[in-house]
Amino acid sequence: MSPTIQDFFSKIDSYHVYIVIFYFSAFMMLYITTFGMYWSWVDYHNTKTITIGEIIVKHDLFFDGSGKLVSYLAMFSVITWFCVTKIGYKRVQNTPKIVRSVLSVIALALIVVAAYEFTYNFFVWGSLITVNTIHHSMNVDEINISYPNPDTPWNLVFATKMTLAALIIACHAFYVIQRSGKKFESRLATSKDKK
Repeated sequence: MSPTIQDFFSKIDSYHVYIVIFYFSAFMMLYITTFGMYWSWVDYHNTKTITIGEIIVKHDLFFDGSGKLVSYLAMFSVITWFCVTKIGYKRVQNTPKIVRSVLSVIALALIVVAAYEFTYNFFVWGSLITVNTIHHSMNVDEINISYPNPDTPWNLVFATKMTLAALIIACHAFYVIQRSGKKFESRLATSKDKK
């Protein structure tokens, strides 16, 4: 009897699917980051100025209209993180309680910082879009802010999308750590009851 597609897919473990997606997402993150760093360096070499993230905001992935590189970088960052947690979830479950507690506090601190930065960037970006619209200028991708260093402004599209990705990752990390702690404690309680 010849194997069917259903037989093929039934033999594939979800762990291997996460591994493949992880490597693809990590490769795409590396590609986008390398592209952005190289062309930022070329731009800096020619103009002696640099705006953080502007190169990957101005360019699309494969062709015009296929989506900005910064959008893909944010998306692949979240996907890579998700795959990492699925691949290493059992290790997190076996982590000592003190380590999980420290990681929870770090994740909570990252949530607060990422939420503040995302909100700040989003509102400044929205405000500057409004100002530009009033002055009949609608180039949303080139809006930047000279903060925290006036010599190296940040592109607000880049800053907003990447801080949103950081916020999602930090929230998911906190959730995973808390959930693994509850499962670990329930396993301990079950093993004590059996004794």
